[in-house]
Amino acid sequence: MKEIRNILGWLGMEEERSILEDARKHVDETYKTVTYFGEAVKAFISGDLNTKAKAIENVRESEHQADILRSKMVIELSESLLMPPDRADLMHFVTTLDKIADWTNGAARLLGFIEQRLPDNVLKNISTATELIVSSISKLQDAIKAIIKNDLKKAIVDCEEVARIEHDADDQKKALIEAIIHTKLEPVSLLLTYQLAEYLEGVTDKIEAAADFIKILAIKSK
Repeated sequence: MKEIRNILGWLGMEEERSILEDARKHVDETYKTVTYFGEAVKAFISGDLNTKAKAIENVRESEHQADILRSKMVIELSESLLMPPDRADLMHFVTTLDKIADWTNGAARLLGFIEQRLPDNVLKNISTATELIVSSISKLQDAIKAIIKNDLKKAIVDCEEVARIEHDADDQKKALIEAIIHTKLEPVSLLLTYQLAEYLEGVTDKIEAAADFIKILAIKSK
């Protein structure tokens, strides 16, 4: 008889369903974090510094709320009856989810430090990279909702879309860096904008890592 790990029973166990439900709440909060960052980018592009500052503060507060949810999930896992390997897998998933909000908050901090008006081609690339992050986190939301409903096929499709978006984000990072190095920026702005490019791609990378876990869970649960 084929060995079936405890991981295959998660969707049918109330305790583990509760953890996945908390994961959904965490991603919902992280989506808010990303949305607020998008508002900060739009305000920065339009030159509305007050709205930019308020949106960045909203990012910080939303990231804090996501961190509270992460702590709750860690406590639940530490008290669960899961086998150690399964608990370790879920703990890694929780940590990965939290990194999405962390990196978005980091990107917002960098944006807050940029005072120079950036060239239009750089701003356009930052805007495009941000749109990819929003699309990616939205698909991760859909994947987690699907797996909670036991719609494994949809969960896999959503996770594959996250992977496709991450590939686009890699290309977008290259385009943004190319725009940065071919324009004249003050040294501080150059450093901050380059780091921002790294963080923007890093957010989609963390989203893909979380989606990979959901995809593996869905495949093993078939």
